[in-house]
Formats: sequence, C-alpha cells, structure tokens
Amino acid sequence: MSETTGNNIVKIAFNLILTCLVSGCIIGAVYYVTGPIAKVKAEQMKQESMKALVPDADKFVEVPGEKDTFFAQKDGKTLAYVIPTEPKGYGGPIKLLTAVALDGSVMDYTMLEHNETPGLGDNASKPKFRDQFKGKKSDDLEVTKEHGDTKHIQAMTGATISSRAVTRGVKEAVEKAAQLGGN
Repeated sequence: MSETTGNNIVKIAFNLILTCLVSGCIIGAVYYVTGPIAKVKAEQMKQESMKALVPDADKFVEVPGEKDTFFAQKDGKTLAYVIPTEPKGYGGPIKLLTAVALDGSVMDYTMLEHNETPGLGDNASKPKFRDQFKGKKSDDLEVTKEHGDTKHIQAMTGATISSRAVTRGVKEAVEKAAQLGGN
C-alpha cells in the first residue's frame, strides 16, 4: 500500500468520525430541546383521553402503587377507574385505556396505539364496535360470531383476533378495577 492510499484511508476515517460526532451532537441537541415539550404533550394527550372516557370527572388521581392507573374524580368523589392494558392483537400489542364504573361496568375505552390491519382490526376504535362494551360487566365480555347475540361482544368481520384482543384487554381492566375497588 502506498503512502497516498494510507493518507486517503486516514482522511476518510477522520471524515466519518467527524460526521458521526457532529450528527450525534445535533441529535442530542434536538432531543434536549424537544424532550420536555414531548413529555408535556404526551401528558396533555393522556389527560384528554381520560377526560373523553369520563367526561364528568374534574380530575384524575393516580392510584398509589399502580402505574398509569387513575381514579376519575368529581368534587373529590371517585366516579370511575381509568386502567391501561396491552393485549396482543393481530398486528402486535394494542395499548388500551379503559374507563370502568364503580359498579364494575365498562364506560368506554380508547385505543392509544395499535398496528392492526387498516379497515379490519383498526375498526375496534370505531363506535360501531366500541359501543357494544358500554354497560357490560366482566361475565359479558366474550366475543361471539352469532348474529343477534347482544349479551356478548359481536366480532368484527374479518378481524376476530383483534376483536378478541380488545375484548380481553377491556376485561382485564374490569377485573383490575374489581381488585382496586375490593369487589
């Protein structure tokens, strides 16, 4: 190897190291500036999601010892529990937030994140499917394919795995609420 070739390799290596160093500094600076803003925005979105689930609540108090689990309160009285679950769906984990009334019935849920098939499994976030859960208790949270069975949850056409996953996640939240409430 000639001296010129050796110098070229050193220059290329130095340029790559310098590029990586500058890029890393830029990424770090951007994270330093946007990190706190992103945390505030995430908290704001979580509060809005909980408020949409329990519109009568005036504040949400974290349940001691439970991560991301809240008491929905109005005038200091607990109205409901807001409980996160993460069942495995067709496209991976589905992050749910479920509001459960003190009597153990489902008030509503929202899908925070999912990778379900567009037009099939993602229909679990639409009112036609979601509204089936309202007022149901743990025993009624089972998926059925029988048309006319209004006691249980009617599976979405072509998305039985997603239907079962969401139902399982909501049922987990109802069971967790029963534990928190001592029922």
